Amino acid sequence: MSYPLENALFQWEAGIERLRELEAQGMLRGDQVTVPVREELRRRLGATFSASELADLYGAGTDWASQLRGIDPSMSDLQDLVDAAFWQHLQAAGDFAGGRQIQLDAD
Repeated sequence: MSYPLENALFQWEAGIERLRELEAQGMLRGDQVTVPVREELRRRLGATFSASELADLYGAGTDWASQLRGIDPSMSDLQDLVDAAFWQHLQAAGDFAGGRQIQLDAD
């Protein structure tokens, strides 16, 4: 069952905003969470993936992120930071550019 991209985008955008707030307040370096999560996303999805595939992975759950090396599972903003990592990773999707999905030709 596929996870709606629009729902995922809502969560990911909220996550990236929270990341920016926390970094602006000097409360953390977001890359402490986003880098390991993005590395795991690359491992799970490969170099070529679609926005829908990323959303489906997100919809299947993100509990695995709290088990990554270097991530504190008790961090209060962990889910927001995981969501931010998904937003950042979305930028590399083959069918996504600047906040909108690209319709690829079937040729």
